[in-house]
Amino acid sequence: MTLKKCFVFCFLVLCQIISAQQDSITKLKEVIVSDINLKKYAASQSVQVLNDSVISKNQSSLTSLLNYNTVIYLKENGLGMTSTPSFRGTTGSQTAVIWNGININSQFLGQTDFNTIGTRDFNSIAVKAGGGSILYGSGAIGGSIHLNNDLSFKNNFSNQVFFSAGSYDTYSANYRLAASSEKYSFQANISRNSSENDFKYPGNTNQKNINGEYYNTSLNTNFGYKINSNNTLKIYSQFYDSERHFSLTSPTASKTKYNDFNTRSLLEWENVSNRFTSKVKAAYISESYKYFPSITSDFFTFGKVETAIIKYDLAFDVSDKIKLNSIIDYNRNKGYGSSIDNVKREIGSASLLLRHLVTDKWDYTASIRQELTDNYGNPFLFSLGTRYQFADFYRVKLNASKNYRMPTYNDLFWEGSGNPNLKPETSYQAEIGNEFFTKNFSLSVTGYYNSIKDLLRWVPSEGGGDTWSPENTSKVRAYGAEVLLEWKTKIDNHHFTINGTYAYTVSESKQLIKGEVLYKQLVYVPYHKLTGAVSYNWKKISSYLQYLYNGEVYSTPFNSISGKIKDYNVGNFGVDYDFGTKNSYKLGFQVLNILNENYQPVISRQMPGRNYTIYINLNF
Repeated sequence: MTLKKCFVFCFLVLCQIISAQQDSITKLKEVIVSDINLKKYAASQSVQVLNDSVISKNQSSLTSLLNYNTVIYLKENGLGMTSTPSFRGTTGSQTAVIWNGININSQFLGQTDFNTIGTRDFNSIAVKAGGGSILYGSGAIGGSIHLNNDLSFKNNFSNQVFFSAGSYDTYSANYRLAASSEKYSFQANISRNSSENDFKYPGNTNQKNINGEYYNTSLNTNFGYKINSNNTLKIYSQFYDSERHFSLTSPTASKTKYNDFNTRSLLEWENVSNRFTSKVKAAYISESYKYFPSITSDFFTFGKVETAIIKYDLAFDVSDKIKLNSIIDYNRNKGYGSSIDNVKREIGSASLLLRHLVTDKWDYTASIRQELTDNYGNPFLFSLGTRYQFADFYRVKLNASKNYRMPTYNDLFWEGSGNPNLKPETSYQAEIGNEFFTKNFSLSVTGYYNSIKDLLRWVPSEGGGDTWSPENTSKVRAYGAEVLLEWKTKIDNHHFTINGTYAYTVSESKQLIKGEVLYKQLVYVPYHKLTGAVSYNWKKISSYLQYLYNGEVYSTPFNSISGKIKDYNVGNFGVDYDFGTKNSYKLGFQVLNILNENYQPVISRQMPGRNYTIYINLNF
């Protein structure tokens, strides 16, 4: 099948005649995001929405927010350094990061560094567990993280100013403007974070974090305009600039630094006409880096990738119970750098999605996607999910899907090591979820199984030495359970909220050792992760306590005892007071790592002990 045939097929599908739907199934939580397909076609999977109130209690990085509020394990190479996720036992490249409906994972590495994402740049952040390659393409195997700028068309004018100062000369500042009417909506947001990051190692006052300083700046503007009752135009843009000096693992190591500069622009036109809703998206994404192997030298290596995306989404109603979506998209990447010649990659896809509300208590979704590429295969993907509400307080969800991850630019084209014959990773997975809910209580328990073949790994070349190259070698099976809990209550002026998550994860690669087939836990995947948070509000005083437990992990593929990293417990405490009357003017104080835990998420990558932050948050 060619791209041309694929587009003809979708065009024929779009020409069917169809009418409006009402979703009458009771929802555990309303998911309000700029990516409407996440709400419509992920109903059979777990979607956790982290709104402004949750975001404001955490440090500014996406790493901190997800670490203390979700089941995702974060492999952080020191405070503020590179940080990658392990979602349901997968690698960092198997979690997709979605910006207003567009996949922004790096074309070089196939993943996103979560310490380069500032949480205060977004209105809400959603976490979807499980496969999502139908909607979001490569990398959405373990799950996806959705960064949303939600535009509201209501009469409003507001400003928010946030500033914090903390230990190790750590500063964070953010200004957000929102102005809207029934005709237009505008948001502007600028953030700046910096730190000397020169903390002393807990338990050892003779050592401190050397060469760990960093800064980052981001600017976001979002604009929406209702041309008329049927047509809406939206524009999103983001600029991000940062510099990090990578912390040393020993006092004698070379001091290095790394620069990022990323831009993202998205134009969206939505048309609603009777039974049809169409969206056209055009996006341009640029990512570039410079790596300085010595901060005393001007020499650096570099890389840059430019990506253009065109996406057309047409939704139409067959009846009030059946909704269809067809999606066509085209991506074109062009990259170059010190170790990659000028290369380009073109990807086209066509998807068809069905949602059927069989009764008020039962619905299901079914989706297919065909990808067509010029250099790594043409995967065919599918997804099938359903949910049934047995009682006013209990619902069951089922989902099965085929997902994939394509090789990255580094995998395919890295000079002297890249392998252009690599196949994409393929994943088959299934899950069952149980949801219990009342007005003030919700509990979700999900079990899953995931089988991944053609896992991409970099291994030593046959000739030996320091040369490594990528290949499709391993098979991985990942299975486990996840629990999400929330309880709220109010007694007079006293408000209590309890949140918790727990993940049990087994993620094993198939290995042949001395003629025997053995399964070994993947590196940096804990069997257990637990988070908890208790919030208490009384009149103008708000306080909270956070807790994180990460179980022990292996740092070597053979699970050697010598390579095991011990488990750790970290707690944070915060309190603020609102001095405002008509508006909100909060002054707050935080104690991070209140237990002064001495821990390393990654071997030889020390994290700070007890430290402090004071902040002001003004809304007017």
